[in-house]
Amino acid sequence: MQVCLMVDFGSTYTKVTAADLENETILGRAQAPTTIETDITVGLAEALENLYESSRIDPEDVRERYACSSAAGGLKIAAVGLVPDLTLKAAQRAALGAGAKILCAYGYEIDREIVEEIEGRRCDIVLLSGGTDGGNKDVILHNAKMLADSAIACPFLVCGNRTVAHKIEGIFETAGKRVYTTKNVLPEINIVDVEPAQELIRNIFIDHIIKAKGLDKARDFVRRDIIPTPMASLWAATLLADGAGNESGIGSLLVAEVGGATTNIHSVANIKAVTPQTLVKGLPESRITRTVEGDMGIRYNARTIFDFEGNARLTASMRRLDPGLPEPKPDLDAYTRKVGERVSYVPQTEVEALMDAALAKTAVGIATERHAGHLKSEFTAIGEVSIQYGKNLLDVRNVLGTGGIFKYGKAPGEILGAAVFSPDAPWSLRPRAPKGWVDDEYIMYAIGLLSQDHPEAALRIAKKYLHPTVIIP
Repeated sequence: MQVCLMVDFGSTYTKVTAADLENETILGRAQAPTTIETDITVGLAEALENLYESSRIDPEDVRERYACSSAAGGLKIAAVGLVPDLTLKAAQRAALGAGAKILCAYGYEIDREIVEEIEGRRCDIVLLSGGTDGGNKDVILHNAKMLADSAIACPFLVCGNRTVAHKIEGIFETAGKRVYTTKNVLPEINIVDVEPAQELIRNIFIDHIIKAKGLDKARDFVRRDIIPTPMASLWAATLLADGAGNESGIGSLLVAEVGGATTNIHSVANIKAVTPQTLVKGLPESRITRTVEGDMGIRYNARTIFDFEGNARLTASMRRLDPGLPEPKPDLDAYTRKVGERVSYVPQTEVEALMDAALAKTAVGIATERHAGHLKSEFTAIGEVSIQYGKNLLDVRNVLGTGGIFKYGKAPGEILGAAVFSPDAPWSLRPRAPKGWVDDEYIMYAIGLLSQDHPEAALRIAKKYLHPTVIIP
């Protein structure tokens, strides 16, 4: 038996999945608390012991190991650019596509107050962009000098106006900072080139951040590079949509990944206008896109979701999820305070499970609306025209839910219903009539990891273990 082991070092739990590559089956899954503060391999050893015992796997049969990590906050980046809707947005796209979490982002010239904010966020990388090639030089030079004269100790990645890149590199080196330069993420107004920056972000993560987060022992265990967990999920989404080799994919896809700290949306879909007559404005979109909503985690941000949606609407959502919800009305106020303080809390009753589902549905709806493009009507000299901003997802064929709420929670179809087009928001270009899928085995990260060397087998496993569900808007 050829066993492949996939490990995800999460912020709370270290999860392990074992697959039989010959028979293309999942042999088992297990987890244990992550021990990033002491020795990462302690939690790993416990998770492996649980796996081997529950699945009756002989460790000698393990042939390959893969790992990803979001431990210690994952890969945390601050982005600094020029125009928020152009160079800064391009830099953010590069960071998100590399599996990072953007803690803060600033446009135009930064000041001492902003520098202090970045110092306080303790980022892993500061991404500095600004100006097209040959365009504005003053802002990126000003920002480089402000950042160089700071207490920020993490690496700086410069991906802005190439005509001053060498000068900026010298500014940072003179200040004793670690600096890397790569191609401009926005070399021309209508050209986005994020791949070189993404590759460099991954290299910095592997070369510097793995050791800084205490993950070097884990890398020794798997005997290969550890990647950010969101990158593994994005690889899985792309594989599932596009296929590999002789194994076809399922077509265009949107993935809603609901977590305690964030809700992430991945989409794999061709770029097109809503109609041939629609005018498209803004930064050119990418076929493969990831967005992260740091205010939509159903634990850390439970109060934010409660305040945004309100008690009445969340209660109404619970009653739609379960018309038999008993009286008295659930105390969402108290529950969201409790889970915000105890982020590892697991629902103990049916009512608490419904509260979680209502929070997740709101998070998915807001996160998907932010991810998708939107339409606006504007009046011009030739009359009223339709303007499209962002990515058109109307014809996306599949929507998939992943995360703890889809493994342990209630009403997955209703939660995913928040991701689809709604007459209540006709301007939002969310999927109109997609098929629904649920990762209730919690294997998307493992599929992405396995796809590095065995894409066709990984895809067949995904098709076998991802389950269809009826989406209920």
